[in-house]
Amino acid sequence: MQVVYQCCCGLDVHKKVIVACVLIVRGNEVHRDIQRFGTTYQELRRLEAWLREVGCSHVAMESTGVYWRPVFNILEESCEQVIIVNAQHIKAVPGRKTDIKDAQWIADLFQHGLLRPSFIPPRRQRELRELTRGRKQLIEERSRVTNRVQKILEDTNIKLASVVSDITGRSALKMLHALLDGQKEVKEIAKLAHPRLRATPEELEQALTGHLRDHHRFLLRQALKHLEALEEHIVDFDQEIARRIEADWEPEPQIPSPQEPPEVHQQEGQSSEEPAQREPAADEKAQGYRLAVTLLDGIPGISTRLAQVLVAEIGIDMTRFANEHHLASWAGVCPGSKISAGKRLSGKTTKGNRYVRDALVEAARAAANSKGTFLGALYRRLKTRLGGKKAVMAVAHRILIIIYHLLKDRELYHEYGEQVVDERLEEARKRRAIRQLETMGYQVQLQQAESA
Repeated sequence: MQVVYQCCCGLDVHKKVIVACVLIVRGNEVHRDIQRFGTTYQELRRLEAWLREVGCSHVAMESTGVYWRPVFNILEESCEQVIIVNAQHIKAVPGRKTDIKDAQWIADLFQHGLLRPSFIPPRRQRELRELTRGRKQLIEERSRVTNRVQKILEDTNIKLASVVSDITGRSALKMLHALLDGQKEVKEIAKLAHPRLRATPEELEQALTGHLRDHHRFLLRQALKHLEALEEHIVDFDQEIARRIEADWEPEPQIPSPQEPPEVHQQEGQSSEEPAQREPAADEKAQGYRLAVTLLDGIPGISTRLAQVLVAEIGIDMTRFANEHHLASWAGVCPGSKISAGKRLSGKTTKGNRYVRDALVEAARAAANSKGTFLGALYRRLKTRLGGKKAVMAVAHRILIIIYHLLKDRELYHEYGEQVVDERLEEARKRRAIRQLETMGYQVQLQQAESA
């Protein structure tokens, strides 16, 4: 096979040890140099110095848990190319297995250009990712604590969740703290609710009546303290994420005003009279996270928080993806392909970035409830044919396609409204009727009726 790299290195990374194999082509011979290193900072610097000494600037390693990250952080600054490979893609031939053989196998595959690198975002984006993912974990923990509060209240026969939509809301927390402070008059406790609360005072009095024991008070106090601490941590994460996005901001390019019809990519079913794509000027080449969040925030169903998550996971440079379909496949929101003997066995969505997938599904559910929007009408049309869950995934896929074009062309989102979905549905019915007549041997020519 053809040798792509004259000098390259394969790393077998573990928690405490790293085995490095350098392959150097000299004439018709391939020389191997194998060394062992630790995983401490000093040892990683020694690995970096050794690679520089042997003249190796191309390194490949498996994505083993999180152990590859410190190695990548050190080598990405000094090496010309450092790639991370999915371990399933480079599984060696069954037989004897040692750390040295693994490193040699990785280096041999890398030398002949047989490794497919994984997508590793830039350092700034990786830092933003860690913040958004940490915030997501805190939000999930807050939901778990809220469920524990509800479980405790059910054990006390207090049915507060039956009359309020959120037991962690302002009115509910005031009433819970009054119960914990020993106040027994439920009429007085019910008066703490906000006047705009839908529940009547009589319903609140009945819901607040129960038997609250000492151990219940202790459990509720600890859970509410946990909730308050989580809320503070989430606010701190929000501020830090917003600060980093603002700090990365560069001068805003000239974008169409809301009064003028925005120029966006041509969608399926759009007429040729629609305005063409706007070519960015030379001073608009610089991209920033703040502009990306602003563009994504204009899509129905996407809030500022979801926009931050999507920008942190996808990035702002769409040239890393060949087209929008590659991005959808990477995110795991496109139909799978499982065909055998010419028969389609399954179209289940593929595995991908679960953070992007969760954010897109959340945005799709919000867009499905919107009125007068293209995405809301698309969901209602697909739901009758596919069902609710598949329709949500289809809308999530469409949102990701829109995101790709907005970030690539740096354009504002243009809302086409429900009429576009109706027009596409009419065209589909027309094509289906024509196809059925043609299969029966007829030649069909359409002519607009005068009454129409």
